[in-house]
Amino acid sequence: MYDLVIVGAGPAGITAYLYAKRSLLEVVLVDKIGIGGQLLLIDFIENYPGFPEGITGFELADLFRRHIETLGLNFKQGEVKKLEKRDNLFNLYLDNNEILTSKTVLLSIGASPRKLNIPGEKEFTGRGVSYCATCDGPFFKDKIIAVVGGGDTALQEAISLTKFAKKIYLIHRRNTFRATKILQERVFKEEKIEILWNTIVTQIKGKDQVEEIEIFNKEREERTILKVSGIFIFIGYEPNTDWLKGVVELDEEGFIITDGEMRTSLPGVWAAGDCRSKIGKQIVIACGEGAVAVISIENYLQSIGS
Repeated sequence: MYDLVIVGAGPAGITAYLYAKRSLLEVVLVDKIGIGGQLLLIDFIENYPGFPEGITGFELADLFRRHIETLGLNFKQGEVKKLEKRDNLFNLYLDNNEILTSKTVLLSIGASPRKLNIPGEKEFTGRGVSYCATCDGPFFKDKIIAVVGGGDTALQEAISLTKFAKKIYLIHRRNTFRATKILQERVFKEEKIEILWNTIVTQIKGKDQVEEIEIFNKEREERTILKVSGIFIFIGYEPNTDWLKGVVELDEEGFIITDGEMRTSLPGVWAAGDCRSKIGKQIVIACGEGAVAVISIENYLQSIGS
């Protein structure tokens, strides 16, 4: 029997685990892959306090892991498939048939890269279609590639990919970027990056690998073929919450709705991080939410006499 089961080991879950251990709660951290979450997919981080020269996502994840290991790491690798409440306790059913029972649950399950959902995307995933510059960038040394998106992630990863690619088409469906001004300035100055405004990708083509993409300029109503060896897609994230429909309240996009203390619609269950309905999906925000959630959880446990 646990006081708290934390589902998801990204920044929110790691911070929550740190706070829970310091509060002497019986806690376990569960993740289907490992410790780090989306951090492991980020090439370079410049907006996390304490690292004026920046830090890679892998390095930050390693520091987070080492920190919680000093408190005693209770980690289980597995995917939670079902959450069920019985007699004011929660049963969490893992894909390895293990069942965890807890007084409270924190959902910090993050989100997955949003897809374009166009012909060729699924077929060429892993064969030129990528959602991770850190993972796949080195495969495109001296190649021509495309990056899709207009937010911080898209621009940051496009800049990172200039280390490998000889030319990058940065494709954005609008005529302005949503990214922070400092990233926009860097992109505008980068000679390897050509920006295609008001443009969408309509098809990905090739034989064994990506060879070309079809694009459509909405302003000129013109279709064009671009010869590229790869396409990196950074158009936001979708929550990993299909298994929670009917369990906790979700917004229209599937993100978990909470109050200011990170409490969900189901008493005894909290949510934090990128799976939560909110503005701003940043590492520092996720960490703060993880801390807030555990403070609230500790108050709840005290109120029920635990």
